[in-house]
Amino acid sequence: MAVKIRLRRMGSKRNPFYRVVVADSRSPRDGRLIEQIGTYNPVANPVEVKLDEEKALEWMSKGAKPSDTVRNLFSKEGIMKKFHDLKNQK
Repeated sequence: MAVKIRLRRMGSKRNPFYRVVVADSRSPRDGRLIEQIGTYNPVANPVEVKLDEEKALEWMSKGAKPSDTVRNLFSKEGIMKKFHDLKNQK
């Protein structure tokens, strides 16, 4: 099973709010998910990002691939650097 870490759109028209979820890559964008690991609110000023760092690192170590947008969010939060260090430590 190919697992992705991606955004799930919530909120109303012109007022997006996203949940960062772990889902099967074959399921639809707002379809079935495995686990929710955070939220992302691009409308707020400044932008709000809340992530469970431990769960994100755990899922990536199991082989889950983040989408491009989620990868950018992880980079800004420092999660990608920690994952890289964790991977090279072994």
